Amino acid sequence: MSETSALTIRPLRPEDRAEWAELWTGYLEFYESSVAPEVYDSTFARLLGDDPRDFSCFVAEQDGRLVGLTHYLFHRHGWKIEEVCYLQDLYARPETRGTGVGRKLIEAVYAAADAHGAPSVYWLTQDFNTTARQLYDRIAVKTPFIKYSRT
Repeated sequence: MSETSALTIRPLRPEDRAEWAELWTGYLEFYESSVAPEVYDSTFARLLGDDPRDFSCFVAEQDGRLVGLTHYLFHRHGWKIEEVCYLQDLYARPETRGTGVGRKLIEAVYAAADAHGAPSVYWLTQDFNTTARQLYDRIAVKTPFIKYSRT
């Protein structure tokens, strides 16, 4: 078994485009979804932009390779004065699952939310995402809400 270097969590950079796209494709495929190439372009530009209402991104890097990502944003909430943080996408390469990548990415979002003055962080997942839900059950509280969507 070869040793690997420490995991680094950092903001997304312009030079990450190809690896970010590979990771996001893996995330979308896991959820049996896909988006058009122009959505990749738009999303990547937003992630790197300076609009505070747009998404932000942390990536997990190990041995010079991106192994995970998370997209999150801050928004107003009708029941709170402070903003809340929505963690939209979280993905770790399959071979790195169970090694702390997901936890460290969520913790980075928690820290960003704290720094932003947004103590509430929430996300959604699907029932079948049992591996990730084992982590979520340890670091968050499952709510009774059911999502409805106009599609």
